[in-house]
Amino acid sequence: MNDYLKMSRAELEAEKERLLQLYGDEKKKGLKLDMSRGKPCPEQLDLSMDLLKIQEYRTEAGADTRNYGFLEGIPEARRLFGELLGVDPQQVLVGGNSSLNLMFEVVAAGCRDGFGKTPWSAGEKPRFLCPAPGYDRHFRVTEHFGFELTTVPMREDGPDMDLVEELVKDPRVKGIWCVPTYSNPDGYCYSDETVRRLAALEPAADSFKILWDNAYLVHYLEDAPEDTLNIMDACKACGHEELPILFCSTSKITFPGAGVSALAAGPKTFAAICEDLFPMTIGFDKINQLRHVLYLKDKAHILAHMAKHKAIIKPKFDAMRRLLAEGLADCGDIAHWTNPKGGYFISLYTLPGCAKRIVSLCKEAGVVLTGAGAAYPYGVDPQDWHIRLAPTYPALEEVEQATRLLCIAVRLASVEKLLAD
Repeated sequence: MNDYLKMSRAELEAEKERLLQLYGDEKKKGLKLDMSRGKPCPEQLDLSMDLLKIQEYRTEAGADTRNYGFLEGIPEARRLFGELLGVDPQQVLVGGNSSLNLMFEVVAAGCRDGFGKTPWSAGEKPRFLCPAPGYDRHFRVTEHFGFELTTVPMREDGPDMDLVEELVKDPRVKGIWCVPTYSNPDGYCYSDETVRRLAALEPAADSFKILWDNAYLVHYLEDAPEDTLNIMDACKACGHEELPILFCSTSKITFPGAGVSALAAGPKTFAAICEDLFPMTIGFDKINQLRHVLYLKDKAHILAHMAKHKAIIKPKFDAMRRLLAEGLADCGDIAHWTNPKGGYFISLYTLPGCAKRIVSLCKEAGVVLTGAGAAYPYGVDPQDWHIRLAPTYPALEEVEQATRLLCIAVRLASVEKLLAD
């Protein structure tokens, strides 16, 4: 056994020299791999190419999708996303290719008019709750609008609800970001208790919202997708139907650059959002909405389609987890990682103070990882110990090469840290 935490200084120095030799050998390979974003690989995109062959442009009722109209989306698309999200289609708005764009517009609307309540921008500097590690672009949106980002620790069953329930007593806290199913980046799913506690919140801010990003709702890696409790149903049971705003998209189902997004909300919030969007657009891309409906059909067909995605990316997740276990097996408790059942990421946790060094070592050897700290508000990881790993885009062989290098970098950075302490 080579438990680094139990080694003498002389043993650590010898191990450092050995690792530097291995690292040098990796650098000589001239790798040029990018694992910085969770993108579908070309083989996944190829699965949906038949979608582009669809030329139908009239809805079931005969409406011409080539023309103006349908701000809320065509009825067929609203019905499809209503089934996916488990909500009334009349509470669904179907947008363009980016759910992030809809989130941006919703936050802007909250700042302008508070969905018919107190505008988020009124009074003292507003705050937004950010479960972390989380999605960097969520944090960037609320930072852009001037919110103070407040970190809430992320647990295996969701955000720390004791802390959330305490923080929402502050009227400056206007909302919380949530990725409830296969969270970005840990891959965790919110427990029923967490969903119910979120639904039962009694925030001091009258315009408080739960921004419920179901980006990975059907992106499963096991036999079937996880069934996270329906937030809208839970909120209705508490008399809080206006509390959540739900989002999803087909970005990682069909084409990220040409998919379809959607949001859903309670009747009053939904009406306020539509009123806010009215001056911005007469309607989103309805031809693409219809094309997606005709291709994807319903939730059952979507899940069958996602099984094809799983067949492509699961071997990459399995390879990364296997090689992490093999590469870090005999050096003590210097790292651990999540074992997601779906989604697009694996979270790697190292010794505190090592993540930036590991990312730098990998970059110098030709493997680009997500920047250390990216999954935390303002890009600052207080412990400098988290790295988001994204194995979906590279080829399987490249994932294996990158993971072997990563293990050497984790070992080397850990030894350097222990020698410096």
